[in-house]
Amino acid sequence: MPSKTLLESARRYRIIRNAGAFGLSTERRGFDLSKIIARKRHLIREFSDHRAAQLQEGRFDLLRGTAEFAGPNTLVVTAADGARTTAEAKTILIATGSAISSPPVPGLKEAGCLTSDDLLDRESLPESLIVLGGGPVALEMASYASAFETKVTLIQRSPQILRGSDKDAADALAEGLRKEGIEIFTGTKLLRIEKSPGGRRVIFLHNNEEKFVEAAEILNALGRHAVIPDGSLVDVSNGKVAVTPTQQTSVPHIFAAGDVCGPLEVVHVGIQQGEVAARNAARLLRGTDAPMETMDYRLNLFAVFTEPGFASVGATEAELAVRGIRFRTAKYPFADHGKSLVMGETVGFVKLLADSHTGEILGGSVVGPEAAELIHEIVVAMRFHATAADLLTTPHYHPTLSEIWTYPAEELAG
Repeated sequence: MPSKTLLESARRYRIIRNAGAFGLSTERRGFDLSKIIARKRHLIREFSDHRAAQLQEGRFDLLRGTAEFAGPNTLVVTAADGARTTAEAKTILIATGSAISSPPVPGLKEAGCLTSDDLLDRESLPESLIVLGGGPVALEMASYASAFETKVTLIQRSPQILRGSDKDAADALAEGLRKEGIEIFTGTKLLRIEKSPGGRRVIFLHNNEEKFVEAAEILNALGRHAVIPDGSLVDVSNGKVAVTPTQQTSVPHIFAAGDVCGPLEVVHVGIQQGEVAARNAARLLRGTDAPMETMDYRLNLFAVFTEPGFASVGATEAELAVRGIRFRTAKYPFADHGKSLVMGETVGFVKLLADSHTGEILGGSVVGPEAAELIHEIVVAMRFHATAADLLTTPHYHPTLSEIWTYPAEELAG
């Protein structure tokens, strides 16, 4: 919510900056970042106060503090004032989230890098910013700062931004961000970070050549790591609590959900995991023979709120190839779509993946305007195992952004 609030202000400022193309005058263009931050704080305070009230309304006991396991059924909670409370439980859910990582890059800690938390609460932005990383947090913070006229350089270690996404979609997003003024280097190796007269300097390898960039500040967006409670007694794999599809850990009455276990570090998945874990914990407590509920990651919904935006659902081309599933793919550009031309939003495309034999939609992606909204049409289609022909024959109003899906659907249904 904090980042999306600021990104909405950034989106509206971009509209003002580009208003001249629509015959509109914006001679007094400007922004007040302190007021933007104040609005964010107000909205988040309302949201958090409501959640706090829900936690304290008496439906359950609430202990505030840091918990550690003293046994498989025992937790010791240390409050801020040092007071310790022991809690016994027949079932336990670990949902301790994640924290920002600091990889062993020489000079990274000494350079005094910003984190996303820092950037989200600053009432001023630096004239220039180097963003380390190419995941959703890195891209959203780069997009935010760039919108408010900060010179942004993004350095990604993987060959593409949004590692794991379809390369054509990731490349299209990178092209769109470059058009917004963000300089992007991919396929790099960070060598060291130094302080410089102008602020900070990042030295890295790119195309087997040593390069450097300088900026007033550096944002460390190189990923996060799971926060695992002390003494939790559960198995850990690749730095995260290992869970089964039922969200049970290696200790069956201890469950886990969210970033602490993965595999997808997004809010709606963490919520689903928590709900599955809670219902399965209730099954254990009742001692019923009913089968445990399991998580289904088939839809794998993901979005990045940059400009242009990015969203995807289902499998990628690489995942389908690994699974040996024969598929067809089709895409259609926003540059040839009526509504996006009217909006002046022509960067990117929509893409569908469909089973070669049945025509069932197996995946979809969007790079372009309202990506996080548009993708939900494909989420619903996939939820009910719709085919490309089903999507094609579903009425779409003209002119709308949504009707762009009918073009790749038509190609795949033919």
